[in-house]
Amino acid sequence: MIARRFAHGLICLAIAGCASAAASRTKTFSEPTQPNSTAAPRGTLLIVGGGSQPDELVRHFVDLAGGRGKARIAILPMATSEAAEAGAEKEAQLDSLGADSFVLNFPRSRADDDSLVRKVQTATGIWFPGGDQALLTAALGGSAVLRAIHDRYNAGAVVGGTSAGAAVMSDSMITGNQFYPGSAAALDSSNFTRVGRHVIEIVPGLGFVHNAIVDQHFIRRQRENRLISVVLERPSLLGVGIDEGTALEVTPDGKWLVLGKSAVMILDARGSRTTSTNAPVLGSTGVKMSLLPAGSTYDPRTGEASLPGSR
Repeated sequence: MIARRFAHGLICLAIAGCASAAASRTKTFSEPTQPNSTAAPRGTLLIVGGGSQPDELVRHFVDLAGGRGKARIAILPMATSEAAEAGAEKEAQLDSLGADSFVLNFPRSRADDDSLVRKVQTATGIWFPGGDQALLTAALGGSAVLRAIHDRYNAGAVVGGTSAGAAVMSDSMITGNQFYPGSAAALDSSNFTRVGRHVIEIVPGLGFVHNAIVDQHFIRRQRENRLISVVLERPSLLGVGIDEGTALEVTPDGKWLVLGKSAVMILDARGSRTTSTNAPVLGSTGVKMSLLPAGSTYDPRTGEASLPGSR
């Protein structure tokens, strides 16, 4: 198992200009909406970190949905402005593997339609392609369709997604925006050069993963700063950074399994201590990191991990 404390348990990283703006930005960090169901879901999550998806991952998703001739998969591509093209491409791929897939592309104004709910209720799998996760949550948040998807997941369906479709999985969601010194609004950024409080915009996600927050394209795009910032500000949340071409499978018993060609990084700050909110430099001790390649497992309840071939 690769699970160690950062430099004898110490992370101490600098941030400029954040302390003075903390009070005015607190309201931007929304609390997630918890799903209504209290029973443990019987379904599986397959959360892909973006990039090209190995054939075995797509085939595995079809198998989780019932396999060739039985899988009926709903594709919801609203994360992209090219939703029609993205939906058709995924539909063709899934159908080539023996699934009966269909695209549901609709605005928020239709997300409570009974006709759409009934279609979701027939699905054994639901897939969210990539794009901008904020567009997807805007189309589904608080809707009857989202409740129907949760019902299907609770009943045993597989729910999966890639890139933006991965970020939406958790209760709290990283948008891709960050706050800059002196700015009142969060701005889109591909580079996260700072670690600190109140620098990363977090909004409610779709609520399939609890007590954790998902980041995507993680190792490929060097997004460690952003995830460290998130978990040090919210130590009750496990930080889950999934690389491209890689998936985290969440099984019905709550265990996590890593699949694909790269790795998943997990940051656990639940036992950590951090500097005070008015400290000019954010520091922390007691943060655990696990870097898990394919075949690894992780128990989010205990923090225990195993590597393939390890004892």
